[in-house]
Amino acid sequence: MKNKNDRTGMVNKGMGMMAAVVLTALLMAGCGLNNGDTESARDTSTGSVDMTEAQRAESNIGAGDSSESHADTENITSMESEEDQTMERGSTQLEVRFGDNGEAFMMTLLDNETAAAIARYVGSSDWRLPIYERDADADYSVLQYYDIPGRYEIPSDHPETVTEAKAGDVFYSDPNRIVLFYHDAEISAEYTKIGTFDATEEFITAVEENPVLEGWGNKIIQISQRQGD
Repeated sequence: MKNKNDRTGMVNKGMGMMAAVVLTALLMAGCGLNNGDTESARDTSTGSVDMTEAQRAESNIGAGDSSESHADTENITSMESEEDQTMERGSTQLEVRFGDNGEAFMMTLLDNETAAAIARYVGSSDWRLPIYERDADADYSVLQYYDIPGRYEIPSDHPETVTEAKAGDVFYSDPNRIVLFYHDAEISAEYTKIGTFDATEEFITAVEENPVLEGWGNKIIQISQRQGD
C-alpha cells in the first residue's frame, strides 16, 4: 500500500508540473499576441500621423496658393486703380464755342501742368478770346490760334518739336497762345500738346464758318468749364 501511494503522488506531481508548463506556454503566447497587437496599433497610429501631416502640408500649399492669388488680385486692383486715376486726371473737359452763338464742343485736356493751369483759370472765369490771322507764315486753312491775356501765367510744360498735327489737336505755344488744328498738317514748331477735339464734320464746319464779329473785324472763341463740373 505504501508503494502504491508513492506512485500516485508522483503521478499527481507530474501532472501538476505539466499543467504549470501548459499555463506558462499559454501566458507567453498571450503576451506575444498582445505585443503584436500593440505593434500593429503603433503602425496604424503612425500611418494616421503621416496622413495627417501630408494633409496638413497639402492644406498649407493650398493656403500659400490662396495667399499668392490674393496678392496678385491686390496688385491688379492697385494697377487698375492707378490707371483709373490717370484717366480721371486726363479726362478734364472744357466747353468751347466758335462765335457767341456757336454750338458747344468738348475739348479733352491732357494730364500736364500747362493744361491744368488753363483749366484752373477757365474754371474761375470764362474766356472770350479773339481769333487773329496775322502771321504771314501760318497756314490758316488748317489752324487757328488764340492769344491769352498776359495777366494769366501759363507754364510751358516740356515743349517738343512737333512735325505732324491731326485734326482736333490743340497745342500751347509759349508765350500765352493756344493753337488749334482743324485739319491734318505737317509742321515744324515747338509746342506743348494740351488737348484734343473729336474732329467731326460738325466740328470742322463750326470752325470754318465761325462768323466775324460785327464791329470787331475778328472772330471769337469762348472757352468755359463744362457744365456740371
